[in-house]
Amino acid sequence: MKLKLTGITLAVAFAFATAAQAQTQAPAKRDMGDKPRAEQATSGRQAKNAEEEAIEQQAKADKAKCDGMKANAKDICMAEAKGKEKVAKAELDAKHSKDPVKAEQKVKEVKAEAAYEVAKQKCDDQKGEAKDACAKQARVDRDRAKGKAEKTADIKKENRAATGATAPERKPEQPKQKP
Repeated sequence: MKLKLTGITLAVAFAFATAAQAQTQAPAKRDMGDKPRAEQATSGRQAKNAEEEAIEQQAKADKAKCDGMKANAKDICMAEAKGKEKVAKAELDAKHSKDPVKAEQKVKEVKAEAAYEVAKQKCDDQKGEAKDACAKQARVDRDRAKGKAEKTADIKKENRAATGATAPERKPEQPKQKP
C-alpha cells in the first residue's frame, strides 16, 4: 500500500515539475507559419484593421480633392471617391473571407453599384430625354453587371461541387448475382 502511494506521489510530482519547467522555458523563435492560431488570428485582425484604416485615409484624401470643385463636377468626384472606398472595403473583406466565391460576387456587385452612382451623376449634366435615356442605360448596365456576377458565382459553385469539394455520398456497389 505504501509503495503504491509513493509511486502515485512521485508521478504527480513529476507531472507538476514538467509543467512548471515548460512554463519557465523561453519560447523558441517562430516564423509566421508556426504561430498558434490565436496569435495568427490576432495578427490577421490587426493587419485587416491597418488596411481598413489606410482605405479610410485614402477616401478622406480623395474627398478632399473634390472640395475645390463646383456644381456637378464635385458631385461626380464625390461619387467616384465613395465608390472607390466601397470597392476597396469589399475587396478587403473578400481577401479575408472564408467563402471566396461569395466574396468575389459581392465585390463585383459593389463595383457595379459604384459605377452606377457615378453614371447617375454624369447623367445630371444632360437635360430632358437625353438625361432619362442616360439614367436608364446606367440602370441597365448596373443590373447586367450584377446579373453577370451572380451567374459567375453560381457557375463557380457548381464547378466546385463537380470537382469533389462537396461530393455527394456514394452508394456501395452491389455484387452482381449469377442467374
